[in-house]
Amino acid sequence: MSKLDKSDVEKIAFLARLGINDQDIPEYATNLSNILDLVEQLDSVDTDNVKPMSHPLDSVQRLRVDEVTEVNDRDNLMSHSPEVEDDLFLVPRVVE
Repeated sequence: MSKLDKSDVEKIAFLARLGINDQDIPEYATNLSNILDLVEQLDSVDTDNVKPMSHPLDSVQRLRVDEVTEVNDRDNLMSHSPEVEDDLFLVPRVVE
């Protein structure tokens, strides 16, 4: 059984960039501890013989035909760009 304390909740809030009131910390600790307990409970279930599923319902999704539906408008789009090089849009550097 997991039990989070005040410092755990404050660290989680800091990492998540959340501002929480000191009077709310006990409730957050209880709620987060309950979530961790549930995860531990789920983790204890034996799933060795369970086939993985992509969806909980046994259904098949209808897929559309894979065909091109839009025209190639590359030249028109490139003509409106302030800077182009080798058929690529040039943008200002944002990472040093």
